[in-house]
Amino acid sequence: LGMIQERTGTFFLDNPAAQFNLRTHMNSRDLKTAIEKITQRGGLSNAGRAISYVTKNFFSKANGNRGGAPNVAVVIVDGWPTDKVEEASRFARESGINIFFITIEGATENEKQYVTEPNFSNKAVCRTNGFYSLNVQSWFSLHKTVQPLVKRVCDTDRLACSKTCLNSADIGFVIDGSSSVGTGNFRTVLQFVANLSKEFEISDTDTRIGAVQYTYEQRLEFGFDDYNTKSDILNAIKRVGYWSGGTSTGAAINYALEQLFKKSKPNKRKLMILITDGRSYDDVRIPAMVAHHKGVITYAIGVAWAAQDELEVIATHPANDHSFFVDEFDHLYKFVPKVIQSICTEFNSQPRN
Repeated sequence: LGMIQERTGTFFLDNPAAQFNLRTHMNSRDLKTAIEKITQRGGLSNAGRAISYVTKNFFSKANGNRGGAPNVAVVIVDGWPTDKVEEASRFARESGINIFFITIEGATENEKQYVTEPNFSNKAVCRTNGFYSLNVQSWFSLHKTVQPLVKRVCDTDRLACSKTCLNSADIGFVIDGSSSVGTGNFRTVLQFVANLSKEFEISDTDTRIGAVQYTYEQRLEFGFDDYNTKSDILNAIKRVGYWSGGTSTGAAINYALEQLFKKSKPNKRKLMILITDGRSYDDVRIPAMVAHHKGVITYAIGVAWAAQDELEVIATHPANDHSFFVDEFDHLYKFVPKVIQSICTEFNSQPRN
C-alpha cells in the first residue's frame, strides 16, 4: 500500500474507521509493521460509505494531508460493493481525490441480481479508459497489480481528478464601471469579485485571475500572469479605480477575449464572469457567440437595472445556470455561494472520457 506520496493510511469498509492516518508512520519499516498488525474485521463491503469517510476525514490537514501532493485513494473490493459508490465517488473527485478501484473476482451470474450498482467501478472513477480501474481474476493474482498501480499513481500528469472546479481555471472578471454604478456601489462590486476570488485555489499552476473594467472604453486592470497568490490578487482587486462612463458590454466582451483569454493556458478552463448594472449601448449577441465558440464559459451577473434578456444572451447555455439577477448591489454577497455552486456543477457535469 505504498502510495499517496510516501504517506499512507488504511481503513475498512463496513463502518469505516481509520487504522492509521497519513501522519502516523513516517518510514516504510514502521508502515510495514503496522500493515501486518491489521486484523480482519468482517462485515459488509460498504465502499460508498468508506469513500465518503475518506473525503470528509482522511484527507484533512489535521490527519496529515499536504497541499502540494496529489490525493489518491485506492479502493480494494472483493466481489462488489454492498452500497452505492457513484455519488460518494463524485463528491470525492470534486474534492480533488484520485480514486483507483481494484475489483477482485466479481459477481457470478446468480449473484449479479444482488449488485446494487452495476458497472460500479466505472461510476466510481473519473476516467472510464481503464487507467483508474484494475480487475483481478483471483486473490492469487493480486500481487501482479502492484507495479502497474504504482506506475499510475506516480504518473502525476494523468491524475486528472486532482483538477477540481476550484483549482483549474483562468477566470476573467469583466466589470461594468459605468456612471450609473456610482463610487460606493463600485466598491461593493469589487468586494463581490474579491469574495468570489477567495473561494479559488490561486497560483500560477492552479486557478489564475484577471480583470477588465469597461464603460464606452475598456481597461485591462490585471492579466492572468500578473499575480499568482491569493493575497496579491485581493490587493489588486482592492486597488481598481472607478472609471465612470457609458455601457458598451459587447465591446467589453470582445476586449476580454483579446486581452485576457488569448493568453489563457491550453489546459485551463476559461471562465468569464461579467457584472453589469444596465442594458448595453451596443450589441452583445455576436460578441457572446464568439466567446461561446472560443470555449469561454460565460457567467452574466446583472444588478438593479440590468436587462435579464440580455444577461441570458451573454450567458453560456443553459442560461438559467449561468445568469443571475440581483435587485440591489448590497445583496450581491448573497450570490457568492450560488455562483461557486454553478461553476462547480458545470465543471462536474463535463463528460468523462
